[in-house]
Amino acid sequence: MSDLLSIGASGVRAYQSALSTVGENIANVNSTGYTRRTVNISEVAGGSGSLNPYGAGNGVVLTGVGRSANVYASAALRASTSDLSRTTKGAEWLDRIQDALTGNALTTRVTSFFASAQSLAAEPNSTALRTGMLSAAASAGIAFTATGKAFDQIDSDIDTAGNQAAQSLTSLGDSLGKINDSLGRAQVGSTAAAQLMDQRDNILSQMSELADVTTKTDAIGRATVSFAGSTGPAFVQGVTSGQVAYDRGSDGKVSFTVTVGAVNSQITASGGTIAGITDGAERVAAIRQELNAVATGFTGAVNVNQTAGLDQNGNTGIAMFATGTNPTDISVSDQFTSGSLIAAGKIAASAGGGVRDSSNLTALEATRQSQGFETKLTALVTDNATAYKQKNTIADAQTAIRDGAATALSTATGVNLDSEAVDLMRFQQAYAASGRVIQVARETMQTILDIR
Repeated sequence: MSDLLSIGASGVRAYQSALSTVGENIANVNSTGYTRRTVNISEVAGGSGSLNPYGAGNGVVLTGVGRSANVYASAALRASTSDLSRTTKGAEWLDRIQDALTGNALTTRVTSFFASAQSLAAEPNSTALRTGMLSAAASAGIAFTATGKAFDQIDSDIDTAGNQAAQSLTSLGDSLGKINDSLGRAQVGSTAAAQLMDQRDNILSQMSELADVTTKTDAIGRATVSFAGSTGPAFVQGVTSGQVAYDRGSDGKVSFTVTVGAVNSQITASGGTIAGITDGAERVAAIRQELNAVATGFTGAVNVNQTAGLDQNGNTGIAMFATGTNPTDISVSDQFTSGSLIAAGKIAASAGGGVRDSSNLTALEATRQSQGFETKLTALVTDNATAYKQKNTIADAQTAIRDGAATALSTATGVNLDSEAVDLMRFQQAYAASGRVIQVARETMQTILDIR
């Protein structure tokens, strides 16, 4: 009877733990990052030296609490998350670039400047039209300057985002190292180990949003993480983790590096936020180079035109624009104090020209057409808008892929209340039956004791 009693008692203990596990699943049905728990129950075999070879075993034992993890579904979700994050972050920077190119009406103001020059060419001696052209020149300079400042702000924001991403990766790596250490100390198959693995997967998910990472886990769940394409040591291995750093080169391009111990390695930004930042910085550098070229060509052409002509008083013209540190830092020269200094003509009064001569403004219009300043500015806006639209189209497709991967993972590892309800009834019945076994053992033992 003692065997029957111990068998019943083992069933009660095992199914009590099983019921608690099911209850934990039900309670966390809506918890983000929670992976469904399962119980592993095994028979306790009878001793090999038993006098009764046909007797029962020694009951049942709970061998551990497992997780309904799916390595392949998790990897697919991390990969799709990394791809989507790169695209969406890249699109954000393209949107910022578009705002910078269009927010100050640069193309419109340059067009207004040349239009005012054409109007003055029709009546070169008009004080009002000369004042209007000078005002349009100042407006164009302000637009160039403001656009350059807008790109300065984008570069500053990219640097901030890059440093934050590097700090976040370093912090996540440190946290993952601590979880690896805790997993090494936790009992295999325990609830504590399952909770640590959930935390590990949550960190890996956050890492995949920031960078394209490859992950391996050992027998007890400790993760080893490397950056995709990196040839150096693993970013996280055991309790050791590296430090990620952000840097901007003189050409405007940015890079990320990881230092593990004394080894410094370049991170190939192939996915995640850091790839989006890298793409954005490259795009800003390329557009800024083209914008600077347009600004330099514009001021140079106008100033050359002015110094080649004669102003309203018949004097040799002076440069209209002054440039600051950057090519886009454009303003009307301090010496260009009035519209009378605009060199509208080239022919002196003594040679039949004078105040009615507009040949120099005609030459300016020819330069406008040959240089195509407005065409180049419009092309910058159009090309960036096209790239932004393409990014959004790609993002829509990648969102569908990511959502599908998330659904697949949720189906494989999430809590299904219908299944939990079935398990709840099954374990409840087993628990009640085990209790009944104990009761039968007690009643039988009492019957034997009552025999006289």
